[in-house]
Amino acid sequence: MTVLIPVRCFTCGNLIADKFKEYQSRVKGGEDPGKVLDSFGFKRYCCRSMILTSVETIHQVIPFYEAIKRREQEVRSELE
Repeated sequence: MTVLIPVRCFTCGNLIADKFKEYQSRVKGGEDPGKVLDSFGFKRYCCRSMILTSVETIHQVIPFYEAIKRREQEVRSELE
C-alpha cells in the first residue's frame, strides 16, 4: 500500500515521512501506536496527528475518476 504522507509536519516542520513505514510495520506487529510515536520522539500533537490521520486516499478517488471517464465516453458517443 502506498500512502502519500507529507514529508514534514504542516504545523511545526518536523520530518515525519521517513518514519511512516516503520510506524506501520510496528503497529501491524502489535505494538501500541502511542508508544511507537513516543519512541520516534513525536511529542507534539501536530506530528502525531499527521501520522495517525494519513490514509490511502487513492482508492477513494479512483471511482470518481472512472465515473468522469465513463461520462465523457457517453457524451462523445451521443455527439457522434
